[in-house]
Amino acid sequence: MTEPLRLGIAGLGTVGTGVVRIVQRHAQILERRAGRPVEITAVSARTRDKDRGIRIASYAWEDDPVALARRDDVDVLVELMGGSDGPAKAAVEAAIAAGKDVVTANKAMLAVHGQALAEAAEANGAVLRFEAAVAGGIPVVKALTEGLAGNEVMRVMGVMNGTCNYILTRMESAGLTYEEVFAEAKALGYLEADPTLDVGGIDAGHKLALLTAIAFGTRVDFDAVAIEGIERVSIDDIRQAADMGFRIKLLGVAQMTGRGLECRMSPCLVPAGSSLGQLEAATNMVVLEGDAAGQIVLQGAGAGEGPTASAVMSDVLDLARGTRLSTFGQPAASMEAAPAASASAPAPYYLRLALVDKPGALARIATALGDAGISIDRMRQYGHAEAVAPVLIVTHRTSRAALDQAVAGMDATGVVSGSPVALRIEEV
Repeated sequence: MTEPLRLGIAGLGTVGTGVVRIVQRHAQILERRAGRPVEITAVSARTRDKDRGIRIASYAWEDDPVALARRDDVDVLVELMGGSDGPAKAAVEAAIAAGKDVVTANKAMLAVHGQALAEAAEANGAVLRFEAAVAGGIPVVKALTEGLAGNEVMRVMGVMNGTCNYILTRMESAGLTYEEVFAEAKALGYLEADPTLDVGGIDAGHKLALLTAIAFGTRVDFDAVAIEGIERVSIDDIRQAADMGFRIKLLGVAQMTGRGLECRMSPCLVPAGSSLGQLEAATNMVVLEGDAAGQIVLQGAGAGEGPTASAVMSDVLDLARGTRLSTFGQPAASMEAAPAASASAPAPYYLRLALVDKPGALARIATALGDAGISIDRMRQYGHAEAVAPVLIVTHRTSRAALDQAVAGMDATGVVSGSPVALRIEEV
């Protein structure tokens, strides 16, 4: 009989528990599909005696995940602990140093250290796989590294954080404020222990950094991702965007332009009738655009035990079958640093501001926009009963730099109350 592929699982949280369930429940299916048995030989977690609803007594236990990575009876380290540094990184480095393959769902670690880890793995003849690190159960890494390998990728775009999409769509459907839905999401357990990872766009930014490296053959550079979260999006923005035929999404976009690599994660307006505009609740969607294949839309659950464990097992089965690919679709040492775009591509912008109710206030705002070279597509002033008047402006295509100049000019007029909110209108 063909020798089994032996797994050491580091981390028995939601995803780790899901992986154990799949291996135990589908042992025969996995063996038929891989051509060899897939077995768990050892595990590691913070607490040994916790009731996880799975059987682990037959597996060897290691308190230290680094010791787990070095065990002779472990062929593949499955790292599911999380965290950009600490035990997760140490265990992965130990496995790679021992020439062992690694499967991980750790987007934060890969976004920060992925380049170095990939080069180390390839130098030691090991494989580092991470389908589960991006968009949960959606096979987007495989789509880029394999399905679209013959394409020049023009753009990667998507909604990559289900919590943010839940908050934004729930605000619209229930007419609730951001603060109310944030509290609801927290109570439901949707938010990370540090909520800014979700609502601040950092979690989604990690994922975009990884997809960008694959799509454009560039070194992983999380610091190059321009990130803006959804904290300033109000129920008024949601309603006014809907009134104009748009919906607001935390949207990641990466594209190579004549100005360099543009890579950003920010709240944007998208057409309500588009695939991205119709995306509801905690679902993820990634749109890939290749020169030969055209636009490919992938949609599915972006998190959770089942979807993420499913993605882990897709990598495990590839290794069991003998499929050995470079981490990012090409040798890591051949990947080059990308020149950052000097400016984002021009686009229309949505601008919400509150004007002090004075004669000539709108004229001063129009002048500030004109001085920055920005023309107005449409403008609306909503009814008010206070000393400030809400005003909505949609611009024609312009650069973010010009818009920032205009906003600074508006601040100097003395007729703007508070800070304006500016959101890009993305062409999808």
